[in-house]
Amino acid sequence: MPRVSEQHLSARRRQILEAARRCFVRDGFHQTSMQDVVKEAGLSVGAVYRYFPSKNDLITAIAQAVVGTADENFADLSTADPPLPLTDVLERALTFVDAQLGPDGVLPLALQVWSEAQRDPVLAEFVAATYTRLRGHFVTAARRARDAGELPPEADPAAVGAALFGLVPGYFTQRILTGSPDRATYLAGARTLLR
Repeated sequence: MPRVSEQHLSARRRQILEAARRCFVRDGFHQTSMQDVVKEAGLSVGAVYRYFPSKNDLITAIAQAVVGTADENFADLSTADPPLPLTDVLERALTFVDAQLGPDGVLPLALQVWSEAQRDPVLAEFVAATYTRLRGHFVTAARRARDAGELPPEADPAAVGAALFGLVPGYFTQRILTGSPDRATYLAGARTLLR
């Protein structure tokens, strides 16, 4: 029997994850069954279960994909040379968020992941570790801003970074739930607060 290439395995995995994402966006985690994902992917039951033995495995894999791109993006913001002003860090983070809010974006699933994490200890541990790591990028940006003189010397980078990071999910939660405010309006308010 011929050996299946790593490229083929990776493409199949992406196909299943994309099918699951469509199902979850359309019907929610609890209303989506593994059979729904199998049907959406157009694959056999065995093919889907080979990659993802449970729905929780699919949810975690989708969450990891979202986090991977956010982690790279936020790491770049926190290590830019020269250090970015904190309002620029926020603006660029929200630009990334906007790209993930559309019909092919993955942030609408974030609210479902948060909800699911309240009842699934494994997912809760993943979410806590993830948000701690993402917040760390904003803490680094705040430390660098303080060292560059943008913040007073007594400013606590952990406190500033936590508050700045909190503005990101605050923005996308409002956008998902109410459709507003737009990025320019939100940034104008944030800039006023950050003066």
